[in-house]
Amino acid sequence: MIEKHEIKSEIEVFSNKLDLGKYEQLLVEVATKATQNAYAPYSKFQVGSAILLENNEIITGSNQENAVFPLGLCAERVTLFTYGNMNIDTKVIAIAVAAHSKHNASVSPFPCGSCRQVILEFEKRQKRDINILIISSDNKIYKVKSVKDILPFAFEGDFLK
Repeated sequence: MIEKHEIKSEIEVFSNKLDLGKYEQLLVEVATKATQNAYAPYSKFQVGSAILLENNEIITGSNQENAVFPLGLCAERVTLFTYGNMNIDTKVIAIAVAAHSKHNASVSPFPCGSCRQVILEFEKRQKRDINILIISSDNKIYKVKSVKDILPFAFEGDFLK
């Protein structure tokens, strides 16, 4: 007998950033602006991200490519690793991701698998979910309450014990 299981994720879709809270609106603006700092001469896919901390501080990052693929790094990991390196004693509430592409006018930059895994690790470290805001090129904003909503069957550090 074969068992079947259904996986469900809840994603909120906002058609206007004004429907978000004040700090989430700011996070969307800052992440969008951070795309300008991307170094993406190969893919022409510029991604910016921003994290909001409990103390309302915002940290940004952008993707950084390298001719020797895959030595570049996604915006989400640049941002989270910068935060980790700063040794700040406050938790991440949310991360926003924005992108634009010279090749594709329609972009919804959901984090790649590696970035999802890194976000999961930060959620585990701080024992708190991180909201994820995805800013699409058509100005819709997708919001998930935790990376677990978009990373079913995640590999967790507990597996290594």
